[in-house]
Amino acid sequence: MMAFAGQWSHALAAILFGAFALWKMPRATGDAQLRALVTAALLTAFWGLSVAIRGNLALISLVAEHARNLGWVAYMYTLWRQGTGKGRGGSVAMLYLALVGVILCAAIGDAVSHGFDGAAIPGDASFFVMTILRVMAAIAALMLVHNLYTAATPGARTALRMPMVALSVMWAYDLNLYTISYLTRSWSTELLQLRGLAMLPIVPVIALATHRGGNIQVRLSRTVTFQSLSLVAIGAYLIFMVMVSSLLDLLGGEEARFLQVAFVFLASVSALVVLPSAKFRAWVRVKVSKHFFQHRYDYRAEWLRFNDTLGRPSGEGAQLDARVVQAIADITESPGGLLLVPDGSGGLAHQAGWNWPMLEVDSSGVVQDSAALFGGGQRVVEVDAVRAGSHDQPRLPAWLVDAPDVWAIVPLVHFDRLAGAVVLARPTIDRMLDWEDFDLLRVAGRQAASYLAESRGQEALSEARRFDEFNRRFAFIMHDIKNLVSQLSLLTRNAEKHADNPEFRADMIATLQSSTARMNDLLARLSQHNKGRADDPRPVAVRPLLEAIAKVQMPRHPVNVACDPSVLALADAVRLDQALVHLVQNAVEASATGAPVSLSCEQSGEAVQIRVSDTGTGMSPNFVRDKLFRPFTSTKDGGFGIGAFEARSLVAAMGGRLEVQSRQGEGTCFTITLPVARSGLSLTHLPEARAA
Repeated sequence: MMAFAGQWSHALAAILFGAFALWKMPRATGDAQLRALVTAALLTAFWGLSVAIRGNLALISLVAEHARNLGWVAYMYTLWRQGTGKGRGGSVAMLYLALVGVILCAAIGDAVSHGFDGAAIPGDASFFVMTILRVMAAIAALMLVHNLYTAATPGARTALRMPMVALSVMWAYDLNLYTISYLTRSWSTELLQLRGLAMLPIVPVIALATHRGGNIQVRLSRTVTFQSLSLVAIGAYLIFMVMVSSLLDLLGGEEARFLQVAFVFLASVSALVVLPSAKFRAWVRVKVSKHFFQHRYDYRAEWLRFNDTLGRPSGEGAQLDARVVQAIADITESPGGLLLVPDGSGGLAHQAGWNWPMLEVDSSGVVQDSAALFGGGQRVVEVDAVRAGSHDQPRLPAWLVDAPDVWAIVPLVHFDRLAGAVVLARPTIDRMLDWEDFDLLRVAGRQAASYLAESRGQEALSEARRFDEFNRRFAFIMHDIKNLVSQLSLLTRNAEKHADNPEFRADMIATLQSSTARMNDLLARLSQHNKGRADDPRPVAVRPLLEAIAKVQMPRHPVNVACDPSVLALADAVRLDQALVHLVQNAVEASATGAPVSLSCEQSGEAVQIRVSDTGTGMSPNFVRDKLFRPFTSTKDGGFGIGAFEARSLVAAMGGRLEVQSRQGEGTCFTITLPVARSGLSLTHLPEARAA
C-alpha cells in the first residue's frame, strides 16, 4: 500500500510541475527569472516521473534528484542576481558555486556507487559518504534560502515569502530523510515513499506567488553573511570531524581508537583557541568584506552606530569628548583614540582620550601648527606615511611619530574651521588606509565636529545666561537702590528741619530700619545662591500691606488706601510688596505735586484685584504695547525702565497677572490679579520694620 501511494504521489507531483512549467513557458521568453523557474519545474517533473517509474533508489532517480536541486539553486541565484544587480551579485557566487560542487560530488558518487550499470555497490563507506554529501547539500540550500529572504528589502519579502517557504519545506524534508537514514545506517523506505506527497503542496504555493509577481530587490546583508558563513564553518567543522573520525574507525584496532581521541581533542582545543580570538574575528571580517562585498563598509550600519554613540546621553556613559573619539575609532575598529582641540594659539592640545593606555601625552602642547598638519583642508593624515618620509605628508611631533600604535589623524572640521582632531590607534588587523577610509572618516569628522561645536555653543550659551541672570538681578537691584536713595535723600533733607522733633526722630528710625531690611534683601537677591524663586504662596492680608506702603510714601506724596480688611490674597508677601512698591513709585513720579495716588483692593469671585491708580501724564497705547514691559525702556529722564518689567515678573511668579490701562494726560491704572486665599491657612504679615 505504501509503495502504491508513493508511486502515484510522485506521478501526480510530476504532472503538476510539468503543467506549471507549460503554463509559464510562453511568458518566459524575455524573463531570466521565469526561465529559471520553468527549468526547475521541468527538472522536478522529470524527477517525479523517474521515481514513479523506476523507484527512489534507481540511478536515474538519484541523478534526477540532483538535477532537481541544481535547478532550484539556479532559480535562487537568478533571484539574487536580479535583486542585487550584475555588479554586486557576483560577490556571493562562491557560496552558490560551493553548493553546486557538493551536489555534483553527490551525483558522481551515486554514479560510482552504482557502477554505472544500475547495480548498487554494497558497503558502509559508500553509504556514509553519500549520505553526508546529501546532508551538506540540504543544510547549505536551507542557509541560502534564509540568506536570500533576509537580504531582500522589506517590500520584496512579501513576494519572496511563499517561494522560500516552499523550497524550505522541500529541503527540510530531505534533510530529515538523510539524517534519519544516516543514523539508522539504511534508507528510510517510508520517508522515501512519502516524499511525493510532501512535494504536492509546493506547486500551488509557487504558482500563487509567481502569479502575484513583484519586483524583488535584494541587498547584501553583512550581518546575515557573517552569520551564514559562521554556520557554514561550524557545519563544515563538525562534518570534517565526523568524517575523519569515521574513516579512522574503519581502520579498526586500538591505534584507531587512540587516533580518534587525539584528533577530537586537538580539533576541539584548536577551535577553543582560535575562535574566541579578537584578531581572528577581525581577520575574518576583513576578508569577508574584501571578497564578498563591493564596498568595505556597510554605510547604513556604520552611520547608525556612529550617531548612536555620539547621541548617547552623558549619564549613560562617557562624556561627549570621549564619545567622539569612540565613534570615529569604531569605524576603523581602532582599539583607542585621542582628541586634540585648538589651544588658542594655532596649535592643538590634548583634551580627552578613549582606551588610550599605549603612551603618555605631552601636556605642554601636542601640535604647534594645526594648519600645516592638515594642509589647510580636511585630509586624513597617515602616520605610517609620515614615518616612511613621504614628501606630501606634514611634520608631526616626535611623540606621535615614535609611538608605533599611532595610525591616523582625522580632522574635525566645522564650517571650514578646525574644531579638533582625533588620533586613532592602530587596528587589530593592520592595513593601509584606502579611498573608502578617507571619504568616510572625513564625513564622520565633519559630523563629529558639529556635535563638538554645538556642545561648545551650549556651554557658552549657558555661561552667557548665567551672566544675563546676574545682570538682570543687578538691574532690578539698581532700580530698587535708586528708590531707596530717593527715600533716604528726602529723609536727610527733612532731618535738617525737624531733627528736634521726637515724632520725626521715631519715624526716621523706623524708615532707616525699613531701608536696612530692604538693602539686606537686595544683597540676598544678588547672591549667586539665590535663584530668584518666589516662596510658596500663602494668605496675605492686603490692606495692611497697602497701608505700610502708603505710610512710607506719605512724607513726600499723598497716597490714599481703600481696601476691605477681610480681603486675603494667595501670594508671596515679600514679592507682592516689591511689585507694589515699584508700581507706587512709578505712579508717584508720574503724578503732579499734591495729586494723590490711590491704592485699592476688592474681591471678585475667586480673584483679588489690587489697583494702583494715578492722574498723572499717562502713556500712549503704542508705548504700553511695545515698550512698557521691556527692560531699560523708560519715559522718565534717567529712568532705568525696570519697575514695570520686574513687577510683572514678580506677579507672574506668584501665579497672578498684571494689567494696565492708561491714557495720555488722564493717568494710569495698574491692576494686579491674584487668587483668593482659602480659609484655614496661616496668615502672612510683613515684618514690623517694613510696616513701620
